[in-house]
Amino acid sequence: MATYFALRKSQSIAVRALVRNKLQTTLTISGMSIGVATVLTMIAVGSGAQNAIQDQVRSAGMNVVVVTAGNYKMKQQFTSDGETEEQQTGGYNPSAPTPSSGKNPAVEEENDPQNAAGLGASDKLSLADADAIAALPGVQSVSAGLADNARVQLGDDGWFTRMHGESASLPKIRRAWIFPYGRFFTQKEVDQAQDVAVIGSIVSRHLFGNSNPVGATITAKGRRYRIIGEIASSTWMVPEAQGDDQFDAIYIPVTSAQSVLHHSSLDMLTLSTKSTGDVTKVSKAVTSLLRRRHQLAPTEPDDFIVASEAHKSLARGGMRTDVARAVVGNVNYLDQVTLDQLGKTLDRASRTMTALLASVATVSLIVGGIGIMNIMLLSVTERTREIGIRRAVGARSNDVMLQFLMEAVALSLTGGLLGICVGVAAARSISAAVQWSTNISLWSVALSFGISAAIGILFGFYPAREAARVDPMTSLRFE
Repeated sequence: MATYFALRKSQSIAVRALVRNKLQTTLTISGMSIGVATVLTMIAVGSGAQNAIQDQVRSAGMNVVVVTAGNYKMKQQFTSDGETEEQQTGGYNPSAPTPSSGKNPAVEEENDPQNAAGLGASDKLSLADADAIAALPGVQSVSAGLADNARVQLGDDGWFTRMHGESASLPKIRRAWIFPYGRFFTQKEVDQAQDVAVIGSIVSRHLFGNSNPVGATITAKGRRYRIIGEIASSTWMVPEAQGDDQFDAIYIPVTSAQSVLHHSSLDMLTLSTKSTGDVTKVSKAVTSLLRRRHQLAPTEPDDFIVASEAHKSLARGGMRTDVARAVVGNVNYLDQVTLDQLGKTLDRASRTMTALLASVATVSLIVGGIGIMNIMLLSVTERTREIGIRRAVGARSNDVMLQFLMEAVALSLTGGLLGICVGVAAARSISAAVQWSTNISLWSVALSFGISAAIGILFGFYPAREAARVDPMTSLRFE
């Protein structure tokens, strides 16, 4: 209890002393607030840049994996020239010359069920599979899908496009989407199989021009749907084009699509990973999980296809069949190069930039801390007689030390709180003025505040100790 009263008394004396020296107090607090504001602003800018880079990579679909029902994978036969021919059934030639590896690829492929010819069509992909995949480590979101061609009718106007039945989580996967009008359907609307639709920007322009389509009713597959939203691209990395499968399309709840298309199974599952570097690992986990759930024997090939965006991009590249199959056959390494290494390199670059900015800002804090120490040392010199009087009336050296330490901490904490307010305002102003992405997190605010408190204690300790060492008799004679 005595310690508590001594602490309160030291706080009261410290506050009165700071109020008496208004100019010194104001200048010291200003120096600390500038330092803290600089730290907070630099961390917000650096963290925002890192998030922006990651969002751009995800917007391009580099963390997206698509699972397609059925497996139409062709068998592979090596010709006498060492190249490959693809055919739907049979055709292996065990006596054909082997490539430079010295192994017979036909025998290897025959012994590998995942490299053998696929099973063709399959109706085993289900909503339960989607739920199971969503629980896998590294998976961020999963959307169950059905798709079919459809003619969308609005009065006498019509447009032939693609109709997708999807889950409510699809916008979390398609990060490049924005909603010029309305919204996407909710989980409740999916559970109730409501007849609502979201249309792509291409469909909207053909049917509605530049008007807001929300609230209108369209007809597709003999059923009427109320439009609740329109999607468009937010980035040049995902362009809008007629005939594409994202914006020249309409979207309805997957349960409604199962009803109108009379399908209980799914055509595809679209999932996103938490990190671009997790694509290969998640693809392998999805393959193993679906093989177990579909009860496939070890000698049976997959009845589904798991493909990443990198795999699909390579397949659309138009390279020679033998080269494409050679590269895609090592898709694990392809994904690691294009996704894992790219993502980690971008992360390292953004972290380096954040560390650089934080280092520069830390210098400002150190300068502010030195300012506190200088002011407190000057205060000790100017208040030598005051210290002597306090000691003469019974104050102990620890009481004097605690008083000056309290003054330093009060200066740093006040400057820290003011700096946090200035830093938040500065970060938001930068974001609004030059359209830079900033991210103000709780940890950065706590870090800035903690640093200011630590500086007050560290840089205030030496002047407080010097004040405590002042000899009472000498200080009473000081002029």
